[in-house]
Amino acid sequence: MEIEKQIFLVDDDASIRKAMRRFLFSVGFDVQTFGSAEEFLEFISPQVTGCLILDVRLTGLSGLELQDRLRKMDSRLKTIFITAFADDKQRQRAHASGAVAFFEKPVNDQKLLRAIVSIWNDEKEESGSE
Repeated sequence: MEIEKQIFLVDDDASIRKAMRRFLFSVGFDVQTFGSAEEFLEFISPQVTGCLILDVRLTGLSGLELQDRLRKMDSRLKTIFITAFADDKQRQRAHASGAVAFFEKPVNDQKLLRAIVSIWNDEKEESGSE
């Protein structure tokens, strides 16, 4: 079974969404963007797989609160957090909630790409695909 390389990006900064979408699309990923956690929750279902790139600080529901809700839904999404305001408490909470990675803005494209690729490599190993 082929793992769909779908990426969901939730960030309330339109310029970040545009730049990251452009970069990720240029390296072959299908990217859907959302301006808020609430908008994303209206769209998502627990069966959806892929990678969620999630800003910690959002207008309304925070990225960490969204991650908690997704976990309660038994979501299969793998999460990478991004933030302009990193602190150790946020980083620890993100990792405790199952985050794959935690990056400070501006995000290094190559580090982000390595984290995303590691998600699909892990999923291939878990599903037994090659």
